[in-house]
Amino acid sequence: MLADSEDALTIRAVAERLMKSHPQVDAGLVQSSVQTAYEELRYARVRAYLPVLMERRAQDLLPSGE
Repeated sequence: MLADSEDALTIRAVAERLMKSHPQVDAGLVQSSVQTAYEELRYARVRAYLPVLMERRAQDLLPSGE
């Protein structure tokens, strides 16, 4: 499922940051939004920005809650 261990670490780190910033959102929903963001961006040529782009995209997929 995951491309390699570096991507797995990135996914975990992004999910953890989002869970901390959105404690009201179910952890499973956060993880699935991060996984979706990863799937959309996994073939990006410039990998240096992958965590930031994934976090922004996953945040867009989460309910606003406001």
